Amino acid sequence: MSRDGSRDFDWEIGTWATHVKVLRGAFTPDATWIEFTGTSVVHAFCGGASNLVELDVAGASGRIQGVSLRLYNPEARQWSLNFANMGDGLLTPPTYGEFAGERGEFFGVDTLGGRAILVRFVILRLSDDSARFEQSYSADSGNTWELTWVATDTRVTS
Repeated sequence: MSRDGSRDFDWEIGTWATHVKVLRGAFTPDATWIEFTGTSVVHAFCGGASNLVELDVAGASGRIQGVSLRLYNPEARQWSLNFANMGDGLLTPPTYGEFAGERGEFFGVDTLGGRAILVRFVILRLSDDSARFEQSYSADSGNTWELTWVATDTRVTS
């Protein structure tokens, strides 16, 4: 039986300085990275079995505001990550997964350009005060992955 992971995100509660890189044009030869900086604020609810991340970053190409609702399923012993971009007010399809040590891996299915893709979201707890988040897409059933989102967070101390 797998372990109880309901407290996996306790370390992340608080305010973080965030640097985000987004790959515009995934799976195309002219894909380019765009960068944003700002903050992420993580709030815990229900004794840590759920949390909400508020993301607000801006760069030369615009602003990204979003919320991520993370919910722990005690029967499956997995988390679901549910992101909403406030630019369009839509939820992306959730990813599901769990932590093994300081690394969380979450997988889901989405569409890009009208075709189904796999999504992998990785959370790396580098220390008590730093973390890295990576999103990758696969158009070949997970044989290869293209990195499309990287966020590096540093805890803001008051």
